[in-house]
Amino acid sequence: MRGLFVFITVISLVPFLCNSFSPENPTARRLLVLLDDFSLKSTHSIFFNSLKSRGFELEFKLADDPKLALQRYGQYLYDGLVLFSPSTESFGGGLNLEGDSSAMVIDHTNYAVSDTEGDHTLIASDNFIQSDVILGKTKIEAPILFRGVAHSLNPANSLVLNVLSASPAAYSLNPNSKSSQPPSLTGSAISLVSVVQARNNARIIISGSLDIFSNRLFSSAVQKAGSSQKYEKSGNEQFVTELSKWVFHERGHLKAVNMKHHKVEQTDEPAIYRINDDLDFSVEIYEWSGKSWVPYVADDVQVQFFLMSPYVLKTLATDQKGLYYTSFKVPDIYGVFQFKVEYQRLGYTTLSLSKQIPVRPFNHNEYERFITTAFPYYGASFTTMVGFFIFSFIFLYNSK
Repeated sequence: MRGLFVFITVISLVPFLCNSFSPENPTARRLLVLLDDFSLKSTHSIFFNSLKSRGFELEFKLADDPKLALQRYGQYLYDGLVLFSPSTESFGGGLNLEGDSSAMVIDHTNYAVSDTEGDHTLIASDNFIQSDVILGKTKIEAPILFRGVAHSLNPANSLVLNVLSASPAAYSLNPNSKSSQPPSLTGSAISLVSVVQARNNARIIISGSLDIFSNRLFSSAVQKAGSSQKYEKSGNEQFVTELSKWVFHERGHLKAVNMKHHKVEQTDEPAIYRINDDLDFSVEIYEWSGKSWVPYVADDVQVQFFLMSPYVLKTLATDQKGLYYTSFKVPDIYGVFQFKVEYQRLGYTTLSLSKQIPVRPFNHNEYERFITTAFPYYGASFTTMVGFFIFSFIFLYNSK
């Protein structure tokens, strides 16, 4: 079954439907771009050209196009979705979203310095997630310019990550109206840009700002309030480019192949193991580099030998060429076991592999002829026989 992934940027911050993606071959390049109007093709051309230069095929449509469809005859028509239509109230083709974008993120201490004082809704944020997989290995030096709405994350949801957050002084409110109520979102609880990786490895970006992708903010100089350092160019282009590489599985995508197991000093995989057998286990793990599969190198990949609970848990060694391996003894328990590799690491796709194998006890003719630990019982048996012989002899032949 093909996996799913989506790229989203919406002002109303409502999740959208997702598109198809092949986990075995992450070279899918068909993207549907939904726009409020076609002028966004020019105002956001740097971002779109970046996608095209990496081999993506973009198809632009208006979000209210009545012929809009994401799938036909049960098959997805596109491999990803870019949603740049924050003002669209209803979508064509029966797609609908709801949301309120009147409130904006305001920060009176971490705003971007400009010639006009303004309402401090243009924020300069450098609160990034610390992950080379998601944002690339090259450090983003300049702050990110952001103007848009806030959203919050459910701390109980382990699938969502805050990529760009607001400062403790930020709050969410409508700058054009007076309110007697306190802001609903304040401080570091405000997420500006977040990502989701679903259980099927579908990836989603949620951004409260459409301007963050614009040519104007890409090329704008930025100076953070309270700082004397001024950057000739904001970090928006680097931030958005690196983040889009992650969401479109150009980085952080793993696959595992050739899970093998066999008895030590053998090569064929058996249909059944016996308790206390010594076995070898191996699996190959590769990472997609954006162009080809390269060996994935880590020291935290583990295998479980599982029966209701893991009876064996071993960290796998690696040859630095993609092969992970270990050896262990089958536990002294028989039943239907599983080799399981469950690998979860921040920014990477989840690996979940299993292979079932039965384990039997010794046959009656496979035990040792004399068991050392049973010598006391052997001695007790022969002592009983000797004692009974002496007792019988005395009882029969002893004359009074």
